[in-house]
Amino acid sequence: MARDFQGKIELDVRDSEADWEAFLPAKAPQGAPNVLVVLYDDTGQAAWSPYGGRINMPTMDRLARNGLTYAQWHTTALCSPTRSTFLTGRNHHSNGFATISESSTGFPGYNSHIPAHNVPMAHLLRDAGWSTFWVGKNHNVPIDDWTAGSSKKNWPLAQGYDRFYGFIGGETNNWYPSLAEDNHYIDQPYSPEEGYHLSKDLADQALKMIRDSKQTEPDKPWYLWFCPGANHAPHHAPQEYIDKYKGAFDDGYEAYREWVLARMIEKGIVPADTELTPLNPMAEGTYSAADHVRPWAELNEEEKAMFCRMAEVYAGFSEYTDAQVGRIIDYLEESGQLDNTIIFYCADNGASGEGSPNGSVNEGKIFGGYPDSLEENLRLVDKLGSPDTYNHYPTGWAAAFSTPYRMFKRYVYQGGVCDPLVIHWPAGISARGEVRSQYHHSTDIVATILDVCGLSLPETYNGVPQRPLDGVSMRYSFDAASDGPTQKETQYYEMFGNRGIWHRGWKAVTEHGPVSGKGDYENDRWQLFHTDVDRAEAHDLAAEHPEKVAELTRLWMEEAKRNDVLPLNDLAILTNPEDFDLFINHMEFHQPAPPSGQYTYYPGTTEIPERSSANVHGVSYKVAADVDLTPASQGVIFAQGSRFGGHSLYIKDGRLTYCYNFLGVPPLYLISAPIALTGRHVLGVEFTKQSMGEHREGLGPLALYIDDQKVAEEQIRTVLGHFSLSGEGLCIGYDSADAVSPEYQGQRFEFRDGEIKKVVFDVADDAYLDLEAHLAAAMARD
Repeated sequence: MARDFQGKIELDVRDSEADWEAFLPAKAPQGAPNVLVVLYDDTGQAAWSPYGGRINMPTMDRLARNGLTYAQWHTTALCSPTRSTFLTGRNHHSNGFATISESSTGFPGYNSHIPAHNVPMAHLLRDAGWSTFWVGKNHNVPIDDWTAGSSKKNWPLAQGYDRFYGFIGGETNNWYPSLAEDNHYIDQPYSPEEGYHLSKDLADQALKMIRDSKQTEPDKPWYLWFCPGANHAPHHAPQEYIDKYKGAFDDGYEAYREWVLARMIEKGIVPADTELTPLNPMAEGTYSAADHVRPWAELNEEEKAMFCRMAEVYAGFSEYTDAQVGRIIDYLEESGQLDNTIIFYCADNGASGEGSPNGSVNEGKIFGGYPDSLEENLRLVDKLGSPDTYNHYPTGWAAAFSTPYRMFKRYVYQGGVCDPLVIHWPAGISARGEVRSQYHHSTDIVATILDVCGLSLPETYNGVPQRPLDGVSMRYSFDAASDGPTQKETQYYEMFGNRGIWHRGWKAVTEHGPVSGKGDYENDRWQLFHTDVDRAEAHDLAAEHPEKVAELTRLWMEEAKRNDVLPLNDLAILTNPEDFDLFINHMEFHQPAPPSGQYTYYPGTTEIPERSSANVHGVSYKVAADVDLTPASQGVIFAQGSRFGGHSLYIKDGRLTYCYNFLGVPPLYLISAPIALTGRHVLGVEFTKQSMGEHREGLGPLALYIDDQKVAEEQIRTVLGHFSLSGEGLCIGYDSADAVSPEYQGQRFEFRDGEIKKVVFDVADDAYLDLEAHLAAAMARD
């Protein structure tokens, strides 16, 4: 109840007095602001126009002109961890989000389950009278809760949100996304051929939620967390937005760094004496080779043209999404809500170096543990940004868009953690178009929102004592001079073994790259930067101030223990076979395999996330489907993945076909045989892993079976890691989102004119015929 009942209860209702107010939800204070948080992915400060970058962001420019641009606002260096701080206002390890959900492990700071003592802010806003909406990326559902049958207590509705529409996981295909609404997965509403793009769809849904709320509760404020897929890979955009940038990056990423630094200085983002850091600033052997930047002069003309096109696509993706945010802003202005809506427009970490030194036309190869081919990339250069590619630019652009800082996403140098933030609130901020240089962090956003909404964190919530906020309110900076002192004193950093700590204008960082696999943390070299005067961290002062290094390393350990940072994990799972085996087999979450090694799936069900389905990667496997056929039967029996990596079994044009799509890399394996059967049968495949290729891909024969007869066989190679980071799960009787096989591209190709009884995956050592016999027995019982 909002308050105790104050009416009167007698025997007869005629003599009693009702008190509706006791049962109605609390109302927000009169004049309370709406709150809009726009949180992009993977964007360094030097990318966007408000910071001097070459990517035009008209909506963000508009908000910056009438608001504040923050020059020293920081994140955790990775998406899930940063987003967890937006949820709770606590440090990422204390939220259980040391890393992304997909690579969580069974340790307190790493398990991706937000503890009850870190109540999400949305609960507090909803309890106080705000409508609460989450639209777009949700990278904070624990990996073990992604399935349709899992508990939904870690999904948005149980985290304080009235509505959710978006996708679960680190990324999704912007043309064919894996979508969820509230507590369940859904199909995308229309196709790319009909004008679909995820950024547009998300803006449509956000506008609908706000309008729905305002037409019935016009005085009720709202909080919207708007999280587009941009600018995370895959970089997808309408062609007209890509073409806007034709030739814009032809000078290359090294020239861009020089150009944009001058613009950043001119805009007051960095001091006039700020220096560029080296393109590859770390000593050899201290970071992963995949994070190396190739000097522009060493590229051939084809490579330069391709790299420039990749930057053009990224820029078009960013501006197109900004235009969709602009539709929301236009609505707020037209409806009279803009002035009293506090808007935070920002990004969750620095530009991404996950595209490797050469970029990629299929970023999924990274998660499959397979290297990119320059020849393959060049073959698809004209398709970049379209549904035919799953592209990511090379590390050189990550360094350029994180100018003038060292490194990029995943590193706790400024390049990974210093990010764009514009705050706009005409009703609450009198300053216009100014830069603020106070040191702040993503943990400060929740404290700021609670402050401007007149709320505070309770000592207990639902009977659970609460951990204090780790952030401080930024409200003091709204009308303070740019050079005024910060009210933040300390912020630790850690990402994949790369450690850092900022304290009162000084920052210490270990020269120990994330996922470098080097371990030996006790012997790390700590670098020291006086960030009050050296914003770019260009000058290491450790030798001149050993006492300061000792002070900060002690302070880092205190913060590490307070926030559950240990044990440190820098496993190089994509390059080191021992680290891969340790992580995949002993640390990464997998649905526990049944003792039989068999998983049984049924039609008419929701797709199963890859990490919760039978794991067919790096092993021998069998699949058998119990089906009832007619002469007209056709469609997908099972499918998992997409055109960028996956496998499916289907009937089409009188043929039974198993398609194995090895990360979109030719050859495409289509093992096929004619089928003209009626009645109940077993259709299946058996892959026998006989050896491993150069990149540890599985090699061996794939046999296609109809009942107990082998009807076709071909040598194939199979993916070691994953088909995708998230989405594109295992489907029975259809292919969700983007199709695995080109033979039914652009459709779900649902099974029809027959019936799938069940599909059994077997990753044990049984022979195929044993599995067929098991199914025959099961068929007899059904």
